[in-house]
Amino acid sequence: MHEPTLLDLTLDELAEQLATLGCPRYRAEQIWRAAFVDLVSGYDAMSTLPRNLRTRLEAALPFTPCEVGQEQVSPDGATSKTLLRLADGETVEVVSMEYAGRATACVSSQIGCAIGCPFCATGQAGFVRNLSSGEIVAQTLHVARTLQSRGRRLSNVVYMGMGEPLANVDAVLRSIRLLNDPRGFGLGARAFTVSTAGVVPGMDRLANQPLQINLAVSLHAGDDPLRSVLVPLNRKYPLEVLIAACQRYLARTHRRISFEIALVAGLNDRPHHARAVAARLSGLLCHVNLIPANPIPERLDWQRSSAAAVDAYAQVLIAAGIPTTVRDSRGAEIAAGCGQLRARSRQAPTP
Repeated sequence: MHEPTLLDLTLDELAEQLATLGCPRYRAEQIWRAAFVDLVSGYDAMSTLPRNLRTRLEAALPFTPCEVGQEQVSPDGATSKTLLRLADGETVEVVSMEYAGRATACVSSQIGCAIGCPFCATGQAGFVRNLSSGEIVAQTLHVARTLQSRGRRLSNVVYMGMGEPLANVDAVLRSIRLLNDPRGFGLGARAFTVSTAGVVPGMDRLANQPLQINLAVSLHAGDDPLRSVLVPLNRKYPLEVLIAACQRYLARTHRRISFEIALVAGLNDRPHHARAVAARLSGLLCHVNLIPANPIPERLDWQRSSAAAVDAYAQVLIAAGIPTTVRDSRGAEIAAGCGQLRARSRQAPTP
Protein backbone atom coordinates (compact mmCIF):
# COMPACT_ATOMS: atom_id res chain seq x y z
CA MET A 1 0.00 0.00 0.00
CA HIS A 2 1.24 3.48 -0.89
CA GLU A 3 2.55 5.40 2.13
CA PRO A 4 1.47 9.08 2.01
CA THR A 5 4.12 11.61 1.07
CA LEU A 6 4.10 15.39 1.21
CA LEU A 7 2.89 15.56 -2.39
CA ASP A 8 -0.19 13.46 -1.59
CA LEU A 9 -1.53 16.00 0.91
CA THR A 10 -3.61 19.13 0.58
CA LEU A 11 -2.48 22.16 2.56
CA ASP A 12 -5.13 21.55 5.21
CA GLU A 13 -4.18 17.87 5.51
CA LEU A 14 -0.54 18.85 5.84
CA ALA A 15 -1.39 21.31 8.62
CA GLU A 16 -3.28 18.56 10.47
CA GLN A 17 -0.37 16.15 10.14
CA LEU A 18 2.16 18.74 11.30
CA ALA A 19 -0.03 19.53 14.29
CA THR A 20 0.64 15.99 15.53
CA LEU A 21 4.34 16.92 15.49
CA GLY A 22 3.62 20.05 17.51
CA CYS A 23 4.08 22.44 14.56
CA PRO A 24 1.96 25.59 14.06
CA ARG A 25 -0.01 26.06 10.83
CA TYR A 26 2.43 28.60 9.42
CA ARG A 27 4.98 25.78 9.10
CA ALA A 28 2.58 23.93 6.81
CA GLU A 29 2.21 27.07 4.70
CA GLN A 30 6.01 27.45 4.49
CA ILE A 31 6.44 23.84 3.39
CA TRP A 32 3.55 24.02 0.93
CA ARG A 33 4.96 27.16 -0.69
CA ALA A 34 8.44 25.68 -0.89
CA ALA A 35 7.16 22.54 -2.63
CA PHE A 36 4.49 23.99 -4.93
CA VAL A 37 5.65 27.56 -5.57
CA ASP A 38 9.42 27.60 -5.11
CA LEU A 39 9.60 24.06 -6.59
CA VAL A 40 12.30 22.82 -4.24
CA SER A 41 13.21 19.16 -4.64
CA GLY A 42 13.44 18.19 -0.96
CA TYR A 43 13.26 19.25 2.67
CA ASP A 44 17.01 20.02 2.70
CA ALA A 45 16.33 23.01 0.45
CA MET A 46 13.79 24.50 2.89
CA SER A 47 16.15 26.83 4.71
CA THR A 48 13.28 28.48 6.59
CA LEU A 49 12.76 25.26 8.56
CA PRO A 50 14.90 24.27 11.56
CA ARG A 51 17.28 21.43 10.70
CA ASN A 52 15.80 19.10 13.33
CA LEU A 53 12.30 19.62 11.88
CA ARG A 54 13.54 18.79 8.39
CA THR A 55 15.00 15.56 9.75
CA ARG A 56 11.76 14.67 11.52
CA LEU A 57 9.71 15.43 8.42
CA GLU A 58 11.86 13.25 6.20
CA ALA A 59 11.23 10.34 8.54
CA ALA A 60 7.53 10.98 9.16
CA LEU A 61 6.44 12.31 5.79
CA PRO A 62 8.77 11.71 2.81
CA PHE A 63 8.94 14.68 0.46
CA THR A 64 8.40 12.83 -2.81
CA PRO A 65 7.30 9.33 -3.79
CA CYS A 66 9.92 8.94 -6.51
CA GLU A 67 13.46 9.64 -7.64
CA VAL A 68 14.72 10.66 -11.05
CA GLY A 69 16.14 7.84 -13.15
CA GLN A 70 16.92 7.57 -16.84
CA GLU A 71 16.32 10.61 -19.02
CA GLN A 72 16.41 11.12 -22.77
CA VAL A 73 16.31 14.43 -24.64
CA SER A 74 15.50 14.99 -28.31
CA PRO A 75 18.25 16.46 -30.52
CA ASP A 76 16.51 19.85 -30.61
CA GLY A 77 16.12 19.85 -26.82
CA ALA A 78 12.37 20.54 -27.03
CA THR A 79 11.18 17.11 -25.90
CA SER A 80 12.45 15.08 -22.98
CA LYS A 81 11.27 11.86 -21.35
CA THR A 82 12.19 10.92 -17.82
CA LEU A 83 11.82 7.56 -16.13
CA LEU A 84 10.96 8.05 -12.46
CA ARG A 85 11.60 5.25 -9.97
CA LEU A 86 8.90 4.85 -7.34
CA ALA A 87 9.19 3.69 -3.75
CA ASP A 88 8.20 0.12 -4.61
CA GLY A 89 10.83 -0.12 -7.37
CA GLU A 90 8.38 0.31 -10.24
CA THR A 91 9.03 2.97 -12.88
CA VAL A 92 6.81 5.51 -14.57
CA GLU A 93 7.32 7.89 -17.48
CA VAL A 94 6.76 11.61 -17.79
CA VAL A 95 7.35 13.70 -20.92
CA SER A 96 8.13 17.40 -21.21
CA MET A 97 7.28 19.13 -24.50
CA GLU A 98 8.24 22.72 -25.28
CA TYR A 99 6.58 24.80 -27.96
CA ALA A 100 6.89 28.43 -28.96
CA GLY A 101 4.08 29.65 -26.73
CA ARG A 102 3.57 26.88 -24.19
CA ALA A 103 5.22 24.04 -22.32
CA THR A 104 3.38 20.80 -21.56
CA ALA A 105 3.85 17.93 -19.14
CA CYS A 106 2.47 14.60 -20.34
CA VAL A 107 1.94 12.58 -17.16
CA SER A 108 1.12 8.95 -16.45
CA SER A 109 -1.77 7.79 -14.29
CA GLN A 110 -1.00 4.06 -14.00
CA ILE A 111 1.95 1.69 -14.16
CA GLY A 112 1.08 -0.23 -17.28
CA CYS A 113 -2.44 -0.29 -18.68
CA ALA A 114 -5.25 -2.83 -18.83
CA ILE A 115 -6.82 -1.47 -22.02
CA GLY A 116 -4.36 -3.32 -24.28
CA CYS A 117 -4.37 -1.11 -27.38
CA PRO A 118 -2.07 -2.98 -29.80
CA PHE A 119 -0.20 0.10 -31.09
CA CYS A 120 0.74 1.23 -27.55
CA ALA A 121 3.86 -0.06 -25.77
CA THR A 122 2.21 0.51 -22.38
CA GLY A 123 -0.77 -1.62 -23.31
CA GLN A 124 1.48 -4.44 -24.46
CA ALA A 125 3.29 -4.46 -21.09
CA GLY A 126 0.13 -5.18 -19.08
CA PHE A 127 -1.26 -3.54 -15.96
CA VAL A 128 0.63 -3.33 -12.65
CA ARG A 129 -1.16 -0.78 -10.45
CA ASN A 130 -2.70 2.67 -10.19
CA LEU A 131 -0.55 5.67 -9.29
CA SER A 132 -1.33 7.76 -6.23
CA SER A 133 -2.18 11.43 -6.55
CA GLY A 134 1.26 12.26 -5.12
CA GLU A 135 3.00 10.13 -7.72
CA ILE A 136 1.15 12.05 -10.43
CA VAL A 137 1.90 15.41 -8.82
CA ALA A 138 5.59 14.44 -8.53
CA GLN A 139 5.77 13.94 -12.30
CA THR A 140 4.30 17.37 -12.92
CA LEU A 141 6.61 19.14 -10.47
CA HIS A 142 9.64 17.37 -11.98
CA VAL A 143 8.76 18.83 -15.38
CA ALA A 144 8.08 22.25 -13.83
CA ARG A 145 11.54 22.26 -12.20
CA THR A 146 13.21 21.23 -15.46
CA LEU A 147 11.41 23.98 -17.34
CA GLN A 148 12.24 26.52 -14.65
CA SER A 149 15.94 25.74 -15.09
CA ARG A 150 15.51 26.62 -18.78
CA GLY A 151 13.67 29.85 -18.05
CA ARG A 152 10.29 28.38 -18.99
CA ARG A 153 7.06 27.90 -17.07
CA LEU A 154 4.78 24.88 -17.25
CA SER A 155 1.51 25.92 -18.90
CA ASN A 156 -0.36 22.67 -19.53
CA VAL A 157 -0.70 19.18 -18.09
CA VAL A 158 -2.09 16.36 -20.22
CA TYR A 159 -2.98 12.98 -18.75
CA MET A 160 -1.89 11.12 -21.86
CA GLY A 161 1.05 9.12 -20.55
CA MET A 162 1.06 5.54 -19.33
CA GLY A 163 -2.31 4.16 -18.26
CA GLU A 164 -6.02 4.96 -18.60
CA PRO A 165 -6.70 8.07 -16.47
CA LEU A 166 -10.40 7.41 -16.00
CA ALA A 167 -9.65 3.94 -14.65
CA ASN A 168 -7.86 5.80 -11.83
CA VAL A 169 -10.22 8.73 -11.71
CA ASP A 170 -10.07 9.45 -7.96
CA ALA A 171 -6.28 9.92 -7.93
CA VAL A 172 -6.38 11.86 -11.21
CA LEU A 173 -8.98 14.32 -9.94
CA ARG A 174 -7.20 14.72 -6.62
CA SER A 175 -3.90 15.46 -8.39
CA ILE A 176 -5.63 18.13 -10.46
CA ARG A 177 -7.07 19.74 -7.33
CA LEU A 178 -3.62 19.71 -5.68
CA LEU A 179 -2.01 21.37 -8.69
CA ASN A 180 -4.91 23.77 -9.22
CA ASP A 181 -4.90 25.09 -5.63
CA PRO A 182 -4.21 28.86 -5.91
CA ARG A 183 -2.29 28.76 -2.62
CA GLY A 184 0.30 26.54 -4.28
CA PHE A 185 1.10 25.62 -7.87
CA GLY A 186 -2.02 27.43 -9.03
CA LEU A 187 -2.35 26.00 -12.54
CA GLY A 188 -5.75 26.91 -13.98
CA ALA A 189 -8.30 24.12 -14.48
CA ARG A 190 -8.48 24.77 -18.21
CA ALA A 191 -4.79 23.92 -18.46
CA PHE A 192 -5.55 20.25 -17.64
CA THR A 193 -6.60 17.71 -20.25
CA VAL A 194 -7.70 14.22 -19.27
CA SER A 195 -7.55 11.60 -22.01
CA THR A 196 -9.57 8.41 -22.13
CA ALA A 197 -9.96 5.40 -24.38
CA GLY A 198 -13.66 5.61 -23.63
CA VAL A 199 -14.33 4.69 -19.99
CA VAL A 200 -17.92 5.88 -20.02
CA PRO A 201 -18.57 5.97 -16.23
CA GLY A 202 -15.41 8.04 -15.80
CA MET A 203 -16.52 10.42 -18.55
CA ASP A 204 -19.82 10.94 -16.74
CA ARG A 205 -17.90 11.52 -13.50
CA LEU A 206 -15.69 14.11 -15.22
CA ALA A 207 -18.74 15.90 -16.64
CA ASN A 208 -20.04 16.48 -13.10
CA GLN A 209 -16.85 18.09 -11.78
CA PRO A 210 -17.00 21.79 -10.88
CA LEU A 211 -13.56 22.30 -12.47
CA GLN A 212 -13.42 23.17 -16.17
CA ILE A 213 -11.14 20.29 -17.16
CA ASN A 214 -10.64 19.42 -20.82
CA LEU A 215 -11.60 15.98 -22.14
CA ALA A 216 -9.80 14.12 -24.92
CA VAL A 217 -11.15 10.85 -26.32
CA SER A 218 -8.91 8.36 -28.11
CA LEU A 219 -11.17 7.50 -31.04
CA HIS A 220 -8.90 6.02 -33.77
CA ALA A 221 -11.78 4.70 -35.91
CA GLY A 222 -15.39 5.47 -36.77
CA ASP A 223 -16.75 1.92 -37.01
CA ASP A 224 -17.00 -0.69 -34.28
CA PRO A 225 -15.16 -3.61 -35.93
CA LEU A 226 -12.02 -1.56 -36.61
CA ARG A 227 -12.14 0.37 -33.34
CA SER A 228 -12.46 -2.88 -31.40
CA VAL A 229 -9.15 -3.96 -32.97
CA LEU A 230 -7.45 -0.68 -32.11
CA VAL A 231 -9.16 -0.09 -28.74
CA PRO A 232 -10.31 -3.38 -27.14
CA LEU A 233 -12.37 -1.36 -24.62
CA ASN A 234 -14.73 -0.66 -27.53
CA ARG A 235 -16.20 -4.13 -27.02
CA LYS A 236 -17.49 -2.96 -23.62
CA TYR A 237 -18.36 0.60 -24.62
CA PRO A 238 -19.08 0.58 -28.38
CA LEU A 239 -19.22 3.75 -30.40
CA GLU A 240 -22.95 4.34 -29.92
CA VAL A 241 -22.48 4.24 -26.13
CA LEU A 242 -19.29 6.33 -26.30
CA ILE A 243 -20.81 9.06 -28.46
CA ALA A 244 -23.87 9.19 -26.18
CA ALA A 245 -21.49 9.80 -23.24
CA CYS A 246 -19.82 12.57 -25.25
CA GLN A 247 -23.21 14.16 -25.86
CA ARG A 248 -23.97 14.06 -22.12
CA TYR A 249 -20.58 15.63 -21.38
CA LEU A 250 -21.24 18.44 -23.86
CA ALA A 251 -24.74 19.06 -22.52
CA ARG A 252 -23.37 19.31 -18.99
CA THR A 253 -20.16 21.28 -19.55
CA HIS A 254 -20.54 23.07 -22.91
CA ARG A 255 -16.82 22.40 -23.35
CA ARG A 256 -15.42 21.20 -26.66
CA ILE A 257 -14.16 17.61 -26.76
CA SER A 258 -10.91 16.69 -28.46
CA PHE A 259 -10.81 13.41 -30.36
CA GLU A 260 -7.40 11.82 -30.84
CA ILE A 261 -6.77 9.59 -33.85
CA ALA A 262 -3.47 7.74 -34.16
CA LEU A 263 -3.00 6.84 -37.81
CA VAL A 264 -1.41 3.54 -38.84
CA ALA A 265 -0.45 3.10 -42.47
CA GLY A 266 -3.03 1.10 -44.41
CA LEU A 267 -5.03 0.19 -41.29
CA ASN A 268 -7.12 3.24 -40.40
CA ASP A 269 -5.75 6.10 -42.51
CA ARG A 270 -7.72 5.89 -45.76
CA PRO A 271 -10.36 8.41 -46.90
CA HIS A 272 -13.21 5.95 -46.21
CA HIS A 273 -11.95 5.66 -42.63
CA ALA A 274 -12.08 9.44 -42.36
CA ARG A 275 -15.63 9.51 -43.73
CA ALA A 276 -16.72 7.02 -41.05
CA VAL A 277 -15.23 9.25 -38.35
CA ALA A 278 -16.87 12.33 -39.84
CA ALA A 279 -20.26 10.62 -39.75
CA ARG A 280 -19.81 9.66 -36.09
CA LEU A 281 -18.79 13.16 -35.03
CA SER A 282 -21.37 15.05 -37.04
CA GLY A 283 -23.06 17.71 -34.92
CA LEU A 284 -20.70 17.41 -31.94
CA LEU A 285 -18.79 20.38 -30.53
CA CYS A 286 -15.36 18.88 -31.08
CA HIS A 287 -11.88 19.09 -32.51
CA VAL A 288 -9.90 16.24 -34.06
CA ASN A 289 -6.17 15.75 -33.59
CA LEU A 290 -4.54 13.46 -36.13
CA ILE A 291 -1.31 11.86 -34.94
CA PRO A 292 0.89 9.60 -37.07
CA ALA A 293 1.41 6.63 -34.75
CA ASN A 294 4.85 6.04 -33.24
CA PRO A 295 6.06 2.56 -34.28
CA ILE A 296 6.72 0.08 -31.46
CA PRO A 297 8.81 -3.10 -31.54
CA GLU A 298 5.79 -5.22 -30.58
CA ARG A 299 4.06 -4.33 -33.87
CA LEU A 300 6.74 -3.87 -36.50
CA ASP A 301 4.12 -4.61 -39.16
CA TRP A 302 2.30 -1.40 -38.21
CA GLN A 303 3.98 1.75 -39.48
CA ARG A 304 3.11 5.42 -39.13
CA SER A 305 1.01 6.93 -41.90
CA SER A 306 2.66 8.98 -44.61
CA ALA A 307 2.28 12.75 -44.67
CA ALA A 308 0.17 12.45 -47.83
CA ALA A 309 -2.23 9.96 -46.22
CA VAL A 310 -2.58 12.11 -43.10
CA ASP A 311 -3.28 15.20 -45.20
CA ALA A 312 -5.89 13.39 -47.28
CA TYR A 313 -7.59 12.16 -44.09
CA ALA A 314 -7.58 15.67 -42.66
CA GLN A 315 -9.13 17.13 -45.81
CA VAL A 316 -12.08 14.73 -45.56
CA LEU A 317 -12.79 15.87 -41.99
CA ILE A 318 -12.34 19.55 -42.79
CA ALA A 319 -14.69 19.24 -45.75
CA ALA A 320 -17.26 17.75 -43.37
CA GLY A 321 -16.96 20.84 -41.17
CA ILE A 322 -14.95 19.20 -38.39
CA PRO A 323 -12.03 21.32 -37.07
CA THR A 324 -8.91 19.22 -37.51
CA THR A 325 -5.24 19.56 -36.63
CA VAL A 326 -2.34 17.35 -37.64
CA ARG A 327 -0.13 16.80 -34.60
CA ASP A 328 3.52 15.86 -34.73
CA SER A 329 4.13 12.62 -32.79
CA ARG A 330 7.16 14.16 -31.16
CA GLY A 331 9.97 12.23 -29.56
CA ALA A 332 10.07 9.02 -31.61
CA GLU A 333 13.87 9.19 -31.53
CA ILE A 334 13.85 9.18 -27.70
CA ALA A 335 11.13 6.54 -27.19
CA ALA A 336 8.62 9.21 -26.22
CA GLY A 337 5.59 7.10 -27.13
CA CYS A 338 3.71 5.82 -24.06
CA GLY A 339 5.59 3.02 -22.35
CA GLN A 340 8.50 2.84 -24.78
CA LEU A 341 11.29 4.09 -22.52
CA ARG A 342 10.03 1.97 -19.63
CA ALA A 343 9.96 -1.09 -21.89
CA ARG A 344 13.52 -0.43 -23.07
CA SER A 345 14.77 0.06 -19.53
CA ARG A 346 13.24 -3.26 -18.46
CA GLN A 347 14.92 -5.03 -21.38
CA ALA A 348 18.32 -3.50 -20.73
CA PRO A 349 20.88 -5.74 -18.99
CA THR A 350 21.68 -4.94 -15.35
CA PRO A 351 25.12 -3.25 -15.11
